[in-house]
Amino acid sequence: MKDFLKLLRVKHWVKNILVVVPLFFSQNLLQRELWISTIIGVISFSLISSCVYIVNDIQDVEKDRLHPKKKYRPIASGAISVKLATVIFVVCLFVSLALSYGVASMNAVGIVLLYLILNIAYSKGLKNKALIDVVILTSGFFLRVAYGAVISHVEISAWLYLTVISGAFYLGFGKRRNEMQQQGSDGTTRKVLKSYSLSFLDKNMYVCLALTNMFYALWATSKESQAYFISVPLVMIIFMQYSLDIEGDSDGDPVEVIGQDKTLICLVLLYAILMVTLLYGLRL
Repeated sequence: MKDFLKLLRVKHWVKNILVVVPLFFSQNLLQRELWISTIIGVISFSLISSCVYIVNDIQDVEKDRLHPKKKYRPIASGAISVKLATVIFVVCLFVSLALSYGVASMNAVGIVLLYLILNIAYSKGLKNKALIDVVILTSGFFLRVAYGAVISHVEISAWLYLTVISGAFYLGFGKRRNEMQQQGSDGTTRKVLKSYSLSFLDKNMYVCLALTNMFYALWATSKESQAYFISVPLVMIIFMQYSLDIEGDSDGDPVEVIGQDKTLICLVLLYAILMVTLLYGLRL
């Protein structure tokens, strides 16, 4: 069972919390029907993201066997065969599409399929194209939010979309930066690193961070209550702490970075409590 969970990358399902973002920030989180459909949507996107991980693991099995950490993945280690992994892929895909169609419409199915197609293209070669690789990684975060808006039938602020996009670019460049820092730029385990430099990644990473803070501040200023200003410096501090982590020994993976930093976890929880209070407490 442990190998199956590792194959599905269950711990990375936390990224799919972005599906809840439109419902949460629209202040409709307490509507039961919308909440149920959103939870089903999170499950659906989690399954389709697992499909992507399976495709990637099958595609990169030989390279993964040369990687100090990835060689322990189920397919690379031989714990799960390629044939069995393919069957699991088909099951996850079918269930994901069925759930998406059931809770929303063909629009939701279209987003799920677009996410899958982009990531298969990524695994098949686009991951070796500088910038395109980070663009595809960023699109995954954007599509999760767009999917959440479709299944919960709510509109989301353009400023929040831009916050997610620029923040995702920051995370993507940060991941590549730390991969280069740890593995070098010889391309042994990731060919695209040959096309990047630490200087380029550093500069663009922090340009995207500045834009993320700015777009979030613009969203906060668009709200009727000035109380939302309180959240702006907290978001800045969260990203500062994250930056402190990825400039250390981390491999740059967002889930790993957050999961290993108790201070960062506490800051994120504090932000969540603050936003629940602002978005829902002020309405009482």
